Amino acid sequence: MRLGEKIRYLREVEGSLRGLNRAMNQLELTRAIESETGSKISQSYLSQIESGARPHLTNTTRQTLAQFFKVHPGYLVDDPEGYHPELLSEVRNLEDKLDLWLVSGAERFRRDPELKSALLTLAQHEQSRECLLLLEGILKTPGLAPRLMEVLKKQ
Repeated sequence: MRLGEKIRYLREVEGSLRGLNRAMNQLELTRAIESETGSKISQSYLSQIESGARPHLTNTTRQTLAQFFKVHPGYLVDDPEGYHPELLSEVRNLEDKLDLWLVSGAERFRRDPELKSALLTLAQHEQSRECLLLLEGILKTPGLAPRLMEVLKKQ
């Protein structure tokens, strides 16, 4: 993943965590960074980072963004070719990994607002794993999914 993609992803996650149900926009992000860290990053500089026009961060910017997003500063670089973050995923607990995966999926389906909303709602649920297991049970029970859809459409 490229640095700009990581920043956009972190804006999406941060917006979700703050209950916005959308990514924080660049201006919201720069204001929150200043308010919460006391450091300033301009919206135009952030835009250049995200677009790839500035492929590298200054150390100060890297530290500020890492502090704000609560990530390791080493995360804020381009990943090497062939790198797969799943290899490190055992460090996090299962529910956190699942929720991050769901938020990432929501970002990938941003052009389908209903699916994006469903994925974000699931990621924000306290027991997202159990919700997915429930969905599996519904789908494996003959005729249950269509009956539930009928009930939901009537509401």
